[in-house]
Amino acid sequence: MKNNLKNDSFLIEIVRYLHMIQNKIKKILVPLDGSKNSLRGFDDAIYFARNCQATIVGLHVIKVPTSMIFNKRKLESGSKKSAEMLMESAKTKAARHGIQLSYKIIKGGDPGFDIVRYSKDHKVDLIVMGARGLGAIKEAFLGSVSNYVLHKAKVPVLIVK
Repeated sequence: MKNNLKNDSFLIEIVRYLHMIQNKIKKILVPLDGSKNSLRGFDDAIYFARNCQATIVGLHVIKVPTSMIFNKRKLESGSKKSAEMLMESAKTKAARHGIQLSYKIIKGGDPGFDIVRYSKDHKVDLIVMGARGLGAIKEAFLGSVSNYVLHKAKVPVLIVK
């Protein structure tokens, strides 16, 4: 009997915490690069947005390597078109679930830094992202971008595998 009371009070605390968070999360940032992990993160963001009555902001960072300086326009136009297709698809999926999604496509040199800066500048309440994206380097548990965001962001970060 004593153990059940302990479990009940624990559950009550969890419910209070979830209710408190639910009222605070109104804008969710989801970095999308088209990888399976980023799309799983997007699915979780839809779930949170529905439960918190929040909106989602999709962010795609077009990484422009310095070695491509001379072919930059060609690289950017192709990348921008594929990014717009990805974001429009995400917008449609969010709408099917009753969630408003806006998106931003930015050019940058360091996706992790750009995601953190965007989250600060646009006052997001939560970042939901995949553990690894399309980057070439595979780290043990987290990709370099998600690892950077996890440690540098000033808001809660949910990493989805």
